[in-house]
Amino acid sequence: MPVFGRPARGDAESPYGGRRPASPVPTRRGRSTELSGNRRTQGRNTMNTRELNDLARQLRVDSVRAADAAGSGHPTSSMSAADLMAVLLANHTRYDFERPRHPGNDRFVLSKGHASPLLYSAYKAAGALNEAELLTFRKAGSRLEGHPTPRQLPWVETATGSLGQGLPVAVGIALAGKRLDRTGYRVRVLCGDSELAEGSVWEAAEHAGFEHLDNLTAIVDVNRLGQRGPTRHGHDLDAYARRFAAFGWHTVEVDGHDVDAIDRAFTEADSTAGQPTVILARTLKGKGVASVQDREGMHGKPLPDAEAAIAELGGVHDHRVAVQPPPPARMLHAVRSGHLDLPRYETGDEVATRDAFGKALGGARGDVVALDGEVGDSTRAEFFAKEHPERYFECYIAEQQLVATAVGMAARGWVPYASTFAAFLTRAHDFVRMAAVSGAGINLVGSHAGVAIGQDGPSQMGLEDLAMFRTVYGSTVLYPCDANQTAKLVATMAGLEGVRYLRTSRGEGPVIYSATEEFPVGGSKVLRASADDRLTLVAAGVTVHEALAAAEALDREGIQARVIDLYSVKPVDRETLREAAEETGCLVTVEDHREEGGLGDAVLDAFTDGRPVPRLVRLAVRTMPGSASPAEQLHAAGIDAESIAAAGRLLVETAVVR
Repeated sequence: MPVFGRPARGDAESPYGGRRPASPVPTRRGRSTELSGNRRTQGRNTMNTRELNDLARQLRVDSVRAADAAGSGHPTSSMSAADLMAVLLANHTRYDFERPRHPGNDRFVLSKGHASPLLYSAYKAAGALNEAELLTFRKAGSRLEGHPTPRQLPWVETATGSLGQGLPVAVGIALAGKRLDRTGYRVRVLCGDSELAEGSVWEAAEHAGFEHLDNLTAIVDVNRLGQRGPTRHGHDLDAYARRFAAFGWHTVEVDGHDVDAIDRAFTEADSTAGQPTVILARTLKGKGVASVQDREGMHGKPLPDAEAAIAELGGVHDHRVAVQPPPPARMLHAVRSGHLDLPRYETGDEVATRDAFGKALGGARGDVVALDGEVGDSTRAEFFAKEHPERYFECYIAEQQLVATAVGMAARGWVPYASTFAAFLTRAHDFVRMAAVSGAGINLVGSHAGVAIGQDGPSQMGLEDLAMFRTVYGSTVLYPCDANQTAKLVATMAGLEGVRYLRTSRGEGPVIYSATEEFPVGGSKVLRASADDRLTLVAAGVTVHEALAAAEALDREGIQARVIDLYSVKPVDRETLREAAEETGCLVTVEDHREEGGLGDAVLDAFTDGRPVPRLVRLAVRTMPGSASPAEQLHAAGIDAESIAAAGRLLVETAVVR
């Protein structure tokens, strides 16, 4: 999440990751000026009209310079919003750059992440970046990537660039501010008009209106031009106003190049109670340079003649802004502590893993928040809601907003668990992908996985979720088979990095592990083994119980089978799988999931080091299911105990013939 802050002091390296700027020095074609403001509004220093216009021109010039140095970028998209950024930075932002985690800091999300030259130019004006670093934009090794990410910049807490995500994430941050942190910070998000075509924007708009997020302000840079030509509504501000108003927003329409009107609009937004505010700003793409202003075909390109454009904009200057610090605020770390008070189940009990998830989450530690997509009675997130209503968030049937809210709350230091049916999480894949770019620590829980849900049919069956989450960078994918294992993994997830996914099941299954058993990530459990094993059955979740039953059947026929519970699908337990392959020679993978990308592929990952791949049979869901009982579904898919035993017999016999 790109956020602004006050200027750092000195020239030493900041312990927070940003370079502390040296004292302002004259630039090659300009001069250095401290713009601290000469009037006060509501106790705050503010810039006057001339100073704001000077700052906006500098932001345009620096955006042009950064893109020109890179030979790529989006300067015209940055230039249209420069006046908006100047007013926000100088007169309405309260932030401490040296303490990016200060609980009172205002928050800013650059949803139109391609306008990153504007963001970095604002950082320079605030004193967080110096002249030399600005001109490393988009170069290898630079902190200033083409679209902002938090990998090296401590003031960027969530990545942007995939359009339509900034407002949903900002809603999550604003919800945290309103209902959790309660330190009074404001959340602003700068959107482009093109991205308002995304449905995720309107999921966010409705959610913000419903929650009365009066600490949230959206700023829409209505510059009329998208990537390939005019946007859907052009400069029709009223078209956008009607839509936001329908979702309960307070709307303000302004000339986006009139700094005084913009200043009044921010003041109005800050004083509006009970509603989020959207500032709809009519702007011109490429503002200030006649050769590109409001012209098609200039998106995503450096200006043709940067030197002439800089001269037209008034030359290079080095104005600095003394951004106001946040008010004193209490730190909340003491509240966010403790541990999960886990339920304990007796072996032999019949318990659904979704129930164990809900019960484990209900005993939550103080930094855990739960979010659900209006299926809490099915995912069992309702158990948490009853125990901790102040930390439970209903996101309704809006899975993109569900994941975005989790990302926003994680950016504020909370530990979110967001749950819905495994099948429906596929709708939010782009948000999950971008969460990984952000390095966001979020826990996602998908229930009703696989054909084992039974009569509901294929629309409700998560059959692609393991593949989806395995492809996410740095993700952890867990698939427990019993209640005690589920509870332990729920607790473990809270302390992991990146995107974590837990797959739960609808039906009840036997508890096979004691409450004291441990389940490290990257591990597995060998449930059955002997020196005479002729094959290994590898399963996870519901198929573990089917594999155990199949092993019993094969044993009665004199065929010894090893059984591995591969509860950690990513990272996978390579050592145990390789040992099983060496000792038994044959592997059978069994998964209630599509063949592509799931458990079978995870097992194959253990043999990518050049060693011979063992004899392998992969049992998975290859048909299009209909409605049937869970037992009938497993049999039809060929992943029940009978089918597993048949595959085992065939595999062993084939080995004997050879």
